[in-house]
Amino acid sequence: MAKHQRQDGVSSYEGRPLARPAEEIVDQGLGFDVGTLLSRRRILALVGLGAATAGLSACGSGSSAPSGASASSAVSSAASDVSGEIPEETAGPYPGDGSNGPDVLEQSGVVRGDIRSSFGTATGTAEGVPMVLELTVTDLAGGGAFAGAAVYVWHCDREGRYSMYSAGVTDQNYLRGVQIADAAGAVRFTSVFPACYSGRWPHIHFEVYPDQASITDATKAIATSQVALPKDVCDQVYAQPGYEASTRNLSRVSLAGDNVFGDDGGASQLATVSGGVGDGYTVALAVGVDTTTAAGGGAGGGAPGGRPPGGQPG
Repeated sequence: MAKHQRQDGVSSYEGRPLARPAEEIVDQGLGFDVGTLLSRRRILALVGLGAATAGLSACGSGSSAPSGASASSAVSSAASDVSGEIPEETAGPYPGDGSNGPDVLEQSGVVRGDIRSSFGTATGTAEGVPMVLELTVTDLAGGGAFAGAAVYVWHCDREGRYSMYSAGVTDQNYLRGVQIADAAGAVRFTSVFPACYSGRWPHIHFEVYPDQASITDATKAIATSQVALPKDVCDQVYAQPGYEASTRNLSRVSLAGDNVFGDDGGASQLATVSGGVGDGYTVALAVGVDTTTAAGGGAGGGAPGGRPPGGQPG
């Protein structure tokens, strides 16, 4: 048994004063023994907790994504974590909102959840790895979920083409649609994973309007921004048939060097993703908007660097 030590003139053991300084540690009495036992148990408990946490973290870092209710809960939790107002970004040259040529928002049927197929007189369907996009909109001025907000989403197809603009799909309007936020401020779109075209990091465009009645006037958008897609997920998707050009294009760009996300590495625009190539991915992002501030130039036709194959801006 270890002898007691002197610290600053006081007889102690492991930093605790001894009840009987002249005696051995084993002779300090029941009270001292119980205190020593409890202290050691606390240390062991903390060590055990740390090991358990590390184990859980290791399990969570694997490639397998949660499924069913667990996946939905994880995505919803991530999507509701609003860190501030979403950065205002360019709508690019292919908005389809009337600010640069075609206007899909004037067409009956644009309010829909599944945007994979064209609607109206168009009949085309976009192919690719299944993707569900979940955006949770919060009104920072009001301090709560932005129920009733209208969210317009659009993105390129597997070949990097934008419907209504790019050669070969000017007669299509797929991968464009509007959803109205529910009581929790959430909207959900069923789509396909977009390509990576030359000069841009893989992304999804969206505009937030105060209500459905406002969507026919692009100047009424209260936020225009983009969702950045994580590289590890892009690598998995672009290894699938049909995305061959995306693999090459992705190798030539970086999130930090992108002319939209590069200013902060997409810190508040990088999506949380769950799922896999078999059953598809769920892409989630929290979108904070401030209804008291003016939108910062999201609409317009300026190209945000890089053009998709066959792109023909209006």
